[in-house]
Amino acid sequence: MTRWTGVFPAVTTKLKEDESLDLAATQASIDRLINNGVSGVIVLPMLGENASLTAAERESVILAAKEVVAGRVPLLSGLAHVGMAEALASARHYEKLGAQGLMAFPSIAYKSDPRETAAWYRTLGTSCGLPIMIYNNPIAYGVDVTPSILNEIADVETIVCIKEETGNIRRVTDLYNECGDRFSVFCGVDDLLLESAALGVTGWVSGMTNAWPAECVELFNLCMAGRYNEARALYRILTPAFHLDTDVKLVQYIKLAEKVVYGAPEWVRAPRLPLIGAERERVLGVLEATVTALAATPRSAI
Repeated sequence: MTRWTGVFPAVTTKLKEDESLDLAATQASIDRLINNGVSGVIVLPMLGENASLTAAERESVILAAKEVVAGRVPLLSGLAHVGMAEALASARHYEKLGAQGLMAFPSIAYKSDPRETAAWYRTLGTSCGLPIMIYNNPIAYGVDVTPSILNEIADVETIVCIKEETGNIRRVTDLYNECGDRFSVFCGVDDLLLESAALGVTGWVSGMTNAWPAECVELFNLCMAGRYNEARALYRILTPAFHLDTDVKLVQYIKLAEKVVYGAPEWVRAPRLPLIGAERERVLGVLEATVTALAATPRSAI
């Protein structure tokens, strides 16, 4: 059975000012992530503006990612649809394109009840060949894959992982108590990474890793090694920026972070708009303070 571990950034989809895809910049960012030690990459997540792209554009992103990843780490794709037929068609197509796993959303336009939620993931898991990470974000989508729901579908072998993004740190322990070690549990909230690691998660789907991959990999490795004094020092520096990962405008905020740190394009697709005015200045202040603090901090040898 597939066992994913480590830091899996949710990759932003780079765009040009006219909102067209910037595949060269997207590939450059993925290469940078891998060169800085991430364990996998996830293209077309919510952070990658999945729902704003056409089917042809999503295909282009997966093909471009496959080319640059070149087998170095697992390549996952987000799977976000309203209906099951479309979700299954995309899942099978993404597998043919070269995706090695799926981060599967619930239906993005319907708040399914527990029976329907279990049926959604069971159908996905038994109808396509790729391993699946469940994307559990009830704050955004109103659907919670609870420990009991996850245990109900434990017999579906292709469902291997859950991205835990309830914002309730108690959930990590509840998942292990209900399901044992059947599933990999990934932290899905940047500003709960250290707390989640202390409770036993073995992976992290991260947004701000797009901007600071080496530092985020180091933080994760410190946590996995039980070196919490060192981890706390780095975590405290990064946490103001990590808080930006939980805002409704996380796409704009993280793309701006990438621009500040290494010059990536910050353009987004409508209905999102680039940041302006006081909001932009506030976010820039957080990001620039983080850059300054990191530069002044001795780095771990891990």
